[in-house]
Amino acid sequence: MSEFVEADIEAIITRIEHKSRKIESLLKQYKPVEALKTALEGSPPMTKDERCKVIYIYIYIYISFSVSANWIVVHRAIMAIKDVDSLFSSLDAEYYDVLMKYLYRGLSTGDRPTCDQCLRIHEKLTERAGLGCILRSLADKVNTV
Repeated sequence: MSEFVEADIEAIITRIEHKSRKIESLLKQYKPVEALKTALEGSPPMTKDERCKVIYIYIYIYISFSVSANWIVVHRAIMAIKDVDSLFSSLDAEYYDVLMKYLYRGLSTGDRPTCDQCLRIHEKLTERAGLGCILRSLADKVNTV
């Protein structure tokens, strides 16, 4: 049984690494909305194993063991968005709740530029998705980011 779980964990790590490379490519092509969609797909990984949540990204950022790899790629996509209105014309409603969770994660960093960007997106997301989106993201204790 533990070999099966180990195989699942390795598969999740491989998917996160692949997602990171895809997001990097989209950001280099100046496609931040597509990068954000990719980052939000399948997030967070359905595992409690920290190896799946923690992956080092050596090229651009040095991170500690406590930082989620998904947060890093979502953060980069969020920070690359210049036109928030066009984000929501391109982003499907199925991503709203997950995006809200990542916005709160960004606000928790205390980093001024990150908080400013997250608040800009939060305002538009709340207008678009309603207060239920906030409640769902705060109430969900299973799928944390």
